[in-house]
Amino acid sequence: MGSREQRIMGNCNGLQGRRKRSKMPKDQRLDSSCTDIPTHEGIKTVGIHKVCEFSTGSVLCLCVVTWNMNGKASSEDFAELVGRDRRFDLLAVGLQEVPRRNVARLLQAALDETHSLLGEATMQSLQLFIFGPKNSEPSTKEMRIDKHAVRGCGGLIGRKKGAVGIYINFNGIRLLFISCHLSAHAAHARNVEERNSQCRHISHSLFSKDRNPYARPSHLTVWLGDLNYRIHGLSTLPLLTSKDQLLQEAEKGQVFDGYCEGTLSFKPTYKYNAGSSNYDTSYKIRVPSWTDRILFKVDGYSGIDAVLHSYESMDQIESSDHKPVKAHLCLKFNHV
Repeated sequence: MGSREQRIMGNCNGLQGRRKRSKMPKDQRLDSSCTDIPTHEGIKTVGIHKVCEFSTGSVLCLCVVTWNMNGKASSEDFAELVGRDRRFDLLAVGLQEVPRRNVARLLQAALDETHSLLGEATMQSLQLFIFGPKNSEPSTKEMRIDKHAVRGCGGLIGRKKGAVGIYINFNGIRLLFISCHLSAHAAHARNVEERNSQCRHISHSLFSKDRNPYARPSHLTVWLGDLNYRIHGLSTLPLLTSKDQLLQEAEKGQVFDGYCEGTLSFKPTYKYNAGSSNYDTSYKIRVPSWTDRILFKVDGYSGIDAVLHSYESMDQIESSDHKPVKAHLCLKFNHV
């Protein structure tokens, strides 16, 4: 991948200063598409366009899922994770703290006969899978995988931290998926810079060995995973979004400059009592946080817009102390 692709993939450092606050009302600042605009800094909140024009007005429709499994898995969970609505071309599933089971096989069984595995990137308990429609292998023109570890194992052997990535050219659309899990010991507010640093190292290291200065950039880059950003200095639920560390650090220009994310209209995804939808009642009583996120960025010169059709947590899955997060994203050619 070329130097431009490096900027598209990463730009995680984004050291361009603090984003100026818009005087426009918040509901007017929401947009249903996201293209990398040079003057934008921080993470842009995009609205939901609920009607999906799958197979008619879209170039490519994607379903993206991230889930920290907390070392537990069942076929019922994967069936719920995948769902029955298969109005998507590609399914990207990023998993963290995966148990020692063949989860690719469980996912394939849940997808039944609609989709098959195109590629996977694994680093112990950190795993990423891309599924495409049955018999769509000829549509995959190019695929590369890479991984990068960071220090820290969350106190449990085999629970790897870092990122795995898959670059795929599917039907001429160049896509880059990065699934990450940042160190748990960096969860506290005073250690937020360590989390920022890990993000920057991942951004600069993935696919650096085979970087081609003449390669064309990805049309779309998607970061997903347990980013472990928490809530800073707050213990009451109604005001949590204003204290979200990830949005604060992005606004400062520290990470994910120019990326987009749907509105955090769902409840914080961590930490739950495993086996329930009740927040942590242990002696630590952790403040609920949106640790699990899906961010995306479109190359501004690609001629493509990304439209977000849903962004939600899956509260019905209760086996882990995290809730899965799912996004439905469609790419369209713009005609500007």
